Amino acid sequence: MDIYTEVKDPTNLDLVNSPFGGRYCGGISPRHRVSLYSTVVISFYTDLSNTSTNLFLGSYKFINASRYTVGDKVPNTLCEYVIQSDLSQRRNGQFMTLTYPGAYPKNISCQYKFIGTKGQRIRLEFRDFDLFYGGPHCPFDQVKIYDGLSQVDPLIGTYCGQQRNLVIFSTSNTLFLTFTTLDRKADTQNRGFQGIYNFSESYVNLEFINTEDSQHIRGTECDQRILSTKESNGTVYSPNYPFPYLPNIVCRYFIYGLQDAQNLERVRLKFLDGFEIPAEPRGDKNCSDGYLRIYLKGQEMENAYDSPDHEVCGKTRPLPVVSAGPRLVMVFSSGKYQGGRFKANYKFETEYKIPGTPAPDGKCIFTYFSSSRKKGFFNSPRHPANYPSNTTCEFTFVANPDEQVRLAFSTFELRSDKNNLTYGNHCQEDWVEIYNLYRTEGSMVDRTRLNGRYCGQAAPGPIESEMEAVGLKVILRTDNEHVHSGFEASYKFKKKDSQRGCGENMTAEEYGIIHSPHWPNKYDGPDPDRTGGAFSCTWFISVKKYHKILLWLQSFSVEGNPAERGCPAAVVRVWPDLDKVPIELCGEGLSEDAAMIISKSSLMRIAFLTADKAVGAKGFEGIWTEIQDSPKCEQFLCSKSNFCISKNLRCNGVPNCGYGDLSDEDNCLKAPVVNVLLLVGVGLGISSVMVIVVCIWCHRKSVKQRQMRAMSMPVHVCERGARFASVDSGDRNLSPVLGACQAHHLSRTSLRTETVV
Repeated sequence: MDIYTEVKDPTNLDLVNSPFGGRYCGGISPRHRVSLYSTVVISFYTDLSNTSTNLFLGSYKFINASRYTVGDKVPNTLCEYVIQSDLSQRRNGQFMTLTYPGAYPKNISCQYKFIGTKGQRIRLEFRDFDLFYGGPHCPFDQVKIYDGLSQVDPLIGTYCGQQRNLVIFSTSNTLFLTFTTLDRKADTQNRGFQGIYNFSESYVNLEFINTEDSQHIRGTECDQRILSTKESNGTVYSPNYPFPYLPNIVCRYFIYGLQDAQNLERVRLKFLDGFEIPAEPRGDKNCSDGYLRIYLKGQEMENAYDSPDHEVCGKTRPLPVVSAGPRLVMVFSSGKYQGGRFKANYKFETEYKIPGTPAPDGKCIFTYFSSSRKKGFFNSPRHPANYPSNTTCEFTFVANPDEQVRLAFSTFELRSDKNNLTYGNHCQEDWVEIYNLYRTEGSMVDRTRLNGRYCGQAAPGPIESEMEAVGLKVILRTDNEHVHSGFEASYKFKKKDSQRGCGENMTAEEYGIIHSPHWPNKYDGPDPDRTGGAFSCTWFISVKKYHKILLWLQSFSVEGNPAERGCPAAVVRVWPDLDKVPIELCGEGLSEDAAMIISKSSLMRIAFLTADKAVGAKGFEGIWTEIQDSPKCEQFLCSKSNFCISKNLRCNGVPNCGYGDLSDEDNCLKAPVVNVLLLVGVGLGISSVMVIVVCIWCHRKSVKQRQMRAMSMPVHVCERGARFASVDSGDRNLSPVLGACQAHHLSRTSLRTETVV
């Protein structure tokens, strides 16, 4: 079946040259069709083998063509119309494509001009919209609407595909609409569009929009867009301000701050006196009729207008609000009653996405007081996104008099053109500096002392403010070129701990040994028995005047990698000069240059700190030695290192000459080597023999004592038939074979005789 709906002359049917409306077969019927003129031609073709009687069934109807004529048609055109508003019937009406609701023709161009009187605005509402969709830019069939009388006026929008709730308002009293289709080979059966128009003086007067910093969004009744011009500010008003607003209007306010590689802003909104939106509390809803909804999280990007952050009405002035990003949106609905008015000031502030409150002037200056919060986090602007270029940020941490502040960095990535030199003055592009902060009594100006400068990916080690300092200051400085993700760190205010459990003050000594906690076992991570959590050890070494200190870290294993990721978990700091920046050390093993450190004077300070995330390592051991600072050595001169050390350190069992020099321990008298196990065995053997001798002596003595007791007994009782008897000392001439009773009798007689005498 072939269909022709664009036959212009029914008396001269030239189907070959007539626009082809489509060919159909199978079981899918054509969509609804309306003729472009007064004729529709249907051609049906079948072959000889088809004997079915139920092929197709349709209906037809003749309709009045006047419904497709809107306004005045331009002569000699197919579909160009001028719709003018006058005092008659043309203040409102409907418009549609030429064959609606049938499939619209290909390769046509239609125009609709809407012209109102002065003071009027025009409203178009599309009740149905169905065009072929060729992509978001509508490269094929399209409707374009201009805010004026021709295509040279500002374009409101280009539309295709299927549109719902499409409503267009003119800014003034004119509007221009074009409908264009291409001559495609593809068979499309879209309906086109159908809508209504209205001319009215009652639409919102746009004079309430401040054109200096706001812009009316073309195509809307009263929506406005406010774009930041870098930390700018202004005022927004209710419709018809300062007069009461009209009922049944909806206006939206899109307030957008800067958001690009260099800038990121947020919006602060503060309502002024005179806030009045009539409210009718009903159930759980505060604003049942008119309301002002505020969106702080960019809900409009997902069309989530049913999830406002605030909904306000009544006569109570709302509290100030701050957006969670660069966008703040307000939706005002007047409801069915005529109401009052409102006015609010907005201000674009630079959004650093840093916890805390920036300085009042909007600069990147943040201050953290121990009295407000004992611990927390801070980061570079916008972290983990890239920080802006050409920026300076300050972070100040102020402790109470009995406290110190500890910082620990978890991530760190700053620009550095010298990848292997990421500490100290080698950082020339983007860098972080950390200072101890001191306050002189009676002075309002703080004094600082630099602790270190860092860049690249080498994170600073854990750092603690000095005992006499009032806090720490961190400064981030970036240049105007490449940027990176920056850093994130934690801070914690802790009580000053004079009894640290590690570290020492060493004076009046010629050498000493220092080591990490639990050496030679590994130091641990955070210790739950310590109030401070992680370790913090400090050694102060002082030697005689005109002497220096040689520190040799002979064994070193501290978690971290100075070149690749720095020392974020644990660090050893050495101050050869107490007034200068310390040396930071971590990693596995040290080179000769790094392991040997000489003080600039007779003082040296060493510190060992770990962060809460430390997992532990073997640690370190170092030997410090007092060396003479003079060209002439009157003590012992080390043969390789040429250090002059005390003669008392000669042959003391400790290598005091430093790395690779054992001359102070050479040619020493060696004490004989004693086999400890042999000594222990011999001692145990001698002890065993002595115990055995004592036991034998005690046993023999016990036997002898029993024999002596037996010899000294005066009477022995004998029973009848005894084969032996004891012989008393009274008569030793008695025969041993004498009866026992007789001997006993003689003995008793002798005793009695002696008693009488």
